[in-house]
Amino acid sequence: MGKSYDVLVIGGGTAGVTAATTARRHYRDKRVLLIRQEERTLIPCGIPYMFGTLKDPMQNLNPDYVLENRGIEILIGQVTRIDRKAKEVILSTGEKIKYSKLVLATGSIPALPPIPGIDKENVFCIKKDLNHLTKILKVLETAKRVVIVGGGFIGVELAEVIRKHKGLDVTIVEILPYCLYACFDEEVCLEVENELTSLGVRIITEQRVQQLTGENKVQSVRLDDGSELPADMVLVTTGVYPSTSLAQEAGLALGPTGGILVDRTMATSDPDIFACGDCTYKVSFFAGNPVRIMLASVAATEARVAGANLFVRRRTNSGAVGVFSTVIGTKAFGCAGLTERAAEEKGYEVLIGEASAPNRHPSALPNTQNTMVKLVFDRYTGVLLGGQVVGSESIGELVNLLSACLLHRMTVTQMATFQMGTHPMLTPAPAAYPLVLAAEAAATENL
Repeated sequence: MGKSYDVLVIGGGTAGVTAATTARRHYRDKRVLLIRQEERTLIPCGIPYMFGTLKDPMQNLNPDYVLENRGIEILIGQVTRIDRKAKEVILSTGEKIKYSKLVLATGSIPALPPIPGIDKENVFCIKKDLNHLTKILKVLETAKRVVIVGGGFIGVELAEVIRKHKGLDVTIVEILPYCLYACFDEEVCLEVENELTSLGVRIITEQRVQQLTGENKVQSVRLDDGSELPADMVLVTTGVYPSTSLAQEAGLALGPTGGILVDRTMATSDPDIFACGDCTYKVSFFAGNPVRIMLASVAATEARVAGANLFVRRRTNSGAVGVFSTVIGTKAFGCAGLTERAAEEKGYEVLIGEASAPNRHPSALPNTQNTMVKLVFDRYTGVLLGGQVVGSESIGELVNLLSACLLHRMTVTQMATFQMGTHPMLTPAPAAYPLVLAAEAAATENL
């Protein structure tokens, strides 16, 4: 007879680890097993920094003691099939493992556009796989000209790191009007691009890659306007799609965006199977409409809901807010919720508030940097819809504060009277706190 576990988690990424540890916290008497294909797993958001910022790519590995110290067993193997009737999974070795509750955290797969020549040598997507990334790093050692297809977060972070630490000729090709245009309004995108160009990164927008040319190895990137960019290496960072083959073969329902369909408790169409992370269908916190927000932070939230709900329904998922942050050049950028453009596209009439102030007071203190805040409110209800922040590294937590304001549906008046703690070395001055001043600007727009 095969092994049997109370909780079986498939997937060793952020969602899988978080689901397993959450299950352990809530159900201490249950046996928990996590199955993953990789011998070692990567910290996904740290992948761009393996290309130069980290001295050793091995520094970006997740430690297994997070699981082992909690009594969670780990099995390295590949699940090839789920038998829902028998409540067991079958591994590639033929081994069968029974479960009481199953969590699917199978992640995502790079979405490769149908570009002729994309299969040539030295053309790479970015996978959460150490061997794959090691191969890219090896090719990067002899490359001189790198073209990055896609100006999202991974694309711009790779461009910065490669340019700064390797000194190579780097070009970003983005089909949208600006890099990071899916998450920021135009004025913030321009600041991002200014930081990149000041580092020597070339940016080409509103152009589609028509073909990758060369015999066996890529030699150039041909664009829609007929121009060609010489390239020794091409990195394709055009997004990902849910990895759902196991779920599909098991007959689980999928959502309209292709992810595994889950309810607010993260249960699938089978009440004994839960799913979380990139492999799941997601809805917006704001209107409940389908969204394609695939973030490690969202995966962790969903996993904390799934892991807690396995045997008793304790939590619900309120939907994806969308909280992003990055550092490019000398500035940090963050956003939460809807941009002004996205809010108007969804039919909102908006109130906008903007403010900026030094991040320390007095501004003569060393290492002072300006902090800019832009807030977007629903004009009729006054409820916050989104915000964007530009400044020093401290804005990483400021944008998380914005997320809390969004989740609690705070109004423009509540934010204008927000009580904050300040310190000369840590924050802007209390009278000039940009989050509050931006809300005050919006609140008094029509006075």
